[in-house]
This record gives sequence, structure tokens and C-alpha cells, in this order.
Amino acid sequence: MTLAYDVAGDGPSTVLLIHSGVCDRRMWDGQFHDLAEAGHRVVRCDLRGFGQTPIDASHVHADDLRDLLDHLGIERAALVGSSFGGAVAVEFAVRHPGRVTALALLCAAAHEHEPSAELLEFNARERALLIAGDIAAATELNVDLWLGPDADTAARDLVRRMQTRVFELMLPAPDEFDSVDVEVTEKDLAALDIPVLVATGDKDVPDFTAIGDRYAALIPAARRVTLDWAGHLPALERPEETARLLRDFLAA
Repeated sequence: MTLAYDVAGDGPSTVLLIHSGVCDRRMWDGQFHDLAEAGHRVVRCDLRGFGQTPIDASHVHADDLRDLLDHLGIERAALVGSSFGGAVAVEFAVRHPGRVTALALLCAAAHEHEPSAELLEFNARERALLIAGDIAAATELNVDLWLGPDADTAARDLVRRMQTRVFELMLPAPDEFDSVDVEVTEKDLAALDIPVLVATGDKDVPDFTAIGDRYAALIPAARRVTLDWAGHLPALERPEETARLLRDFLAA
């Protein structure tokens, strides 16, 4: 399968933007062209089961991204991952070493993380709403949790539309079409020998601060940043500031 994607810019370095689990590639509207104008070739895509990419078989997201880069003739890229996309970016770096020049992890998730009571309660409430068929309420639950106080009405509406699309694609899909997670061990993280930006939001669910701290402690060349204004989706909450953060990291 070829993922739905966009490409901008024709610079010598490639940046691959990987969206969060409540969004699709539209979440990068505030950074996509900005990074291209900064001299990068920028690729953003919809993972399988998001946006314009259907979910049609069991899959490994990291391998789908590898296939996309192969399709575009790209050997190596810097990966920028938001939340769930951050976990996928780390999995890609572990599964396909040598193809990643840098990682920027924005409020990244980690599949091996044990969720807090707060996150478990959220998951239970979302599940109950979906079982009841109330997709609108489940969507609002996500919008309220994942966007920080600086998110404007347009950002909230975009997340609402993107999350609704996720439910439309994933809820009817059979269990055998689920994604397969890639195991990432402490040894794997310690072996990453590339520059890594680990950014978290001070207004986010505390789980992601803990995940960020773990990444920063284990990855040798990690740079740890806390965004005091950010919730879980800084790319949508302060697009220009997030673009500047990424430009500066990639330039270095």
C-alpha cells in the first residue's frame, strides 16, 4: 500500500512528518510549507487508518513509512513525530537503522508505557461512548483532553474533523487489520546515535512528561525541552512557534 502523502520543497535534506493518533497529515499545516521554505524536502502522510489512507490489512506503521520513502526514492530522512507518531518514529529508527538522520519527538507516546489512572479513566470513558454509538461525544472527549489552552477555535475544529475521520475508518475495521507494534527496549534507545529532540508540554497529561524523561535519559544525544505553554499538540496550539523549534533543531 502507498500511504496518502504530500511533498513540498526540493532541498537536499528530507523531513518526514508523522501525525498523532487523533489527527492526520492536516495537523502539520502550520509547519509543512515553513520547513520547505527553510530548505528541506518535506513529506507528510496519512498512516494506515487515518485521513485518506484506508485500513485494509494488518500492518506495521514503520514498514509502511519505509515503503513510502522507497516509493519516493528517499534513502534517509529526519523524522518528526507527534504523540503516537512519535512512537512510530522511534520504532522506525529502531527497525530501520541507518535511514534516520534525526528525530524530533513532540509529546511522544511509547507503547511500553504503563498508563496512569487519568489516562485509563479517559480510555474507559471513550470506550463506553463508542460502544453506545456516540461518536460525537467521544470526539469531544478527545478534543478537550488533547488540546492545550492556546488552541484556537480553528485548531479545535480541525482536530474534531480529524478525530471523527479516525473513528469512521477504524471502528468498522476487523481486529485482524490492527497495527502491529514494534518492541523498543532500553538497549534499542541507548543505541540511537542520532540527534534527538524530546519536547513535552507543561499542560499535557503527565504521562507524556514521564515518557519524555525516559527517552531523554536513555538516548545519548537527546536534547530535552519543556514547552511551558503547550498541551499535547503543540503543532496545532502554537504553529509558528513549533515551526521555529523544528527549524532550529534541524538546522543544528
